[in-house]
Amino acid sequence: MAPRNATASSSRAASSSISRPVKSNGNAGPSTIRNKKRAVQEVSEDEDDEDFGAAGSGIDMSDDEDAEEEEDEEDEEEFPEFDSEIEDDNEKDGDGDDETEEEEELDDEESGSESGYNSSDIEAMYGEVDEDDDQEDYSPITSPSSSHKELSTDEKLSKMIAKNSIKPDDSLGTDAKISRAKEGVGRLVPSKLVEGGYKREYDDYEAGYGSESSTEDNPNTVGNIPMEWYDDLPHIGYDVNGRKIFRPAQGDELDKFLSNTEDPAAWTSAEDRLLQQSVQLTDKELDIIRRLERAENPDADYDPYQPTIEWFTGEGNERVMPLSAAPEPKRRFVPSKWEHKKIMKIVKAIREGRITPNKPSAAKPTVYAIWSESDQSNLQHAMYMPAPQLPPPKTIESYNPPEEYLLTEEEKKEWEETDKEDRKIDFLPAKYDSLRLVPGYKNLVQERFERCLDLYLAPRTRKVKLNIDPESLIPKLPAPKELKPFPISTSVAYRHPESSIVRSVSTSPDGLWVATGSEDGIVRVWDLGNGREVWKWDLKNGAIQHLSFSPYKDECLLIALVSGKIAVLSPVALVSPSVAANTLTHANTAFASSAATTKIGAGKDIKGVESIKWVRPNENERERGVLVYVEVPGTPKQVSWHRKGDYFATVASDASNKSVLIHQLSKHSTQSPFKKLPGQVQKVIFHPSKPHFFVATQRYIRQYDLSSQTLVRTLQSGVKWISSVDLHPRGDNLIIGSYDKKLAWFDLDLSNKPYKTLRYHTKALRSVVYHPTLPLFASASDDGTIHIFHCTIYQDLMQNPLIVPLKILRGHKITDGIGVLDLSWVSGKPWLVSSGADGEVRLWCS
Repeated sequence: MAPRNATASSSRAASSSISRPVKSNGNAGPSTIRNKKRAVQEVSEDEDDEDFGAAGSGIDMSDDEDAEEEEDEEDEEEFPEFDSEIEDDNEKDGDGDDETEEEEELDDEESGSESGYNSSDIEAMYGEVDEDDDQEDYSPITSPSSSHKELSTDEKLSKMIAKNSIKPDDSLGTDAKISRAKEGVGRLVPSKLVEGGYKREYDDYEAGYGSESSTEDNPNTVGNIPMEWYDDLPHIGYDVNGRKIFRPAQGDELDKFLSNTEDPAAWTSAEDRLLQQSVQLTDKELDIIRRLERAENPDADYDPYQPTIEWFTGEGNERVMPLSAAPEPKRRFVPSKWEHKKIMKIVKAIREGRITPNKPSAAKPTVYAIWSESDQSNLQHAMYMPAPQLPPPKTIESYNPPEEYLLTEEEKKEWEETDKEDRKIDFLPAKYDSLRLVPGYKNLVQERFERCLDLYLAPRTRKVKLNIDPESLIPKLPAPKELKPFPISTSVAYRHPESSIVRSVSTSPDGLWVATGSEDGIVRVWDLGNGREVWKWDLKNGAIQHLSFSPYKDECLLIALVSGKIAVLSPVALVSPSVAANTLTHANTAFASSAATTKIGAGKDIKGVESIKWVRPNENERERGVLVYVEVPGTPKQVSWHRKGDYFATVASDASNKSVLIHQLSKHSTQSPFKKLPGQVQKVIFHPSKPHFFVATQRYIRQYDLSSQTLVRTLQSGVKWISSVDLHPRGDNLIIGSYDKKLAWFDLDLSNKPYKTLRYHTKALRSVVYHPTLPLFASASDDGTIHIFHCTIYQDLMQNPLIVPLKILRGHKITDGIGVLDLSWVSGKPWLVSSGADGEVRLWCS
């Protein structure tokens, strides 16, 4: 098949579109127009091929395409047969005259039609336009002579019919304009891919706000929806195709901080929730923000002081017609139903006497008290509250205050260096001889301003006074005289030489003897009744830290603690022979057997075992009543006996993991119950009836079961530093004293927190102790006082203990900030023995 080129296409279009003018009944017009359309389309295709180099490239069309083209031509409407002479002439004339001859044929065919168009209207409508269209639209296929030819009325009519009867996509003008648009943009350059071909190159175009590129499209096409719907999801919505739009990566707070510190543009950007990214604000937007910050109008061109224009009443702007000419509503001339109801309500109230019309006014008194508080005749509103009045001026504010109110130079300097908020007074007092010499007060305006702020901003509340009898708030307690006997006064004073500080005191279980330990390292035994010193031991190893008699009545054992040593003593000459025999047997039996060894720990070796030894005194010491020495690490500060008198525990806070030791006197053995202590141990005590052991650290008290070797509970004291602890003889209540002036009572059956916390001492508590048989307990403090309390513990667990303060005992002197150091009750009697830093031991009797 021959190659398809531009020349063949144009000749075939020309030969297929020219027909002989024949007379017909008006049906020839559309067929001729279709021929014209086909010719125009083929001419347009030829032009496109020429633009892209199809004519010179020699590109062959396939046989299938030519076959399809021939089938399309056969399917179309048959045309009249061509005259051979006319065909030869058309071939010779060329493509330039095809358009002119076709238009002439159209004019001839339309001349005999009976269309009914008015020629004058056609000339008026298309006279000038068709000439331009003829030159513009048909220039590619018309000859130069035909473009300047003046069209007749029939030609204009046929052109109008052709223009209004073709499809929009087949219009000649559109195709021509599109092809010329392609010619005007870009440039043709030889193609590197197709030999002999050309391609069109276009200049680079930078997308901006005025461009029509897709860069202006919103990348986030989820729409204007609440973005909080997707706060818990990894995506932020869906696009038009139903696919998820995932959330863009966002930096954390550290990235934001670095961006704010390093990027200067970060301060002029804002978060766009729709785009999920930071958007840089324009200068115009920043100017709007600055104006809003300065409380100005965001529009820079807005003039708030422009002259007023009276639109409806001003000169030249008068309006004759009203703004609204709506008819009058019915409600303006019909009585209101709701007003009728209100009036009937008032009438009913008048008839019932709740409203009195024309009520005579009350006669005002001619004479009234000018100083009465109710000076306002009319009552204020229920929500009205008068402002609080200023406090009256003080003596220090006088212009001539007494000398004691004036500040010295040191006080003035201290006042100036103190912060304004911490000053007790806001001014420096000054003294003037007369009132006319007083200068102006520079803080007057500031104080008036602060007063106005208080009146304007401070909320006011009414303090409702409770009409409660203060006596009803005080718990009903029994009178102290009903709870006698209890100690009330000093009966005997045991004075130590040189007023040595007495650290500890203890009474024997039979209530006959009092043992004291002082700073001079001497343990003294006194007769309780007359205050005579009957026995003493000089341990020569520093101050006596603590001492205690054994609670077992069939023996008379006394343990004293000094630095690095425990001394087991007994005044055997003062007791009966049977008690003395039991005491010596109990203390010395272990020396005669092979059990005189020291056992540390529960079957495991502990570092430093050799530092604990049970040593037998020499003969002279044994004759003076020294039975056993126990050498221990550190300095023991407290000793606590078991109720049976065989075991005792010591506390040495500076002995690390061996600060708590339990000793057995009958076997001369020592055990360390704790491998690792929970804290710095202050005091220990045995339970009076159970195999329980209480350990008091700085802030907590732990209760251990010695039989099962487990922790039972931990008591939370609520104090800063525990100084002393004691357990009730029944074992279900416990009291502690602290250095922060508090006494805490624990009910072990109730809670692990204090049942009551009392704070009545002014200084640190040194000792708290229960009476072994009577419902009494006492506390001693560095303030030099001793407080006696009555405590009733009921058998009914639903009833709380009753605590009643009874007496405050004063007699000890405070020495170097230290008052009463230790207390001890006399067994079986309401008597109390106390020791103090003034070198005295006092017996308080009822």
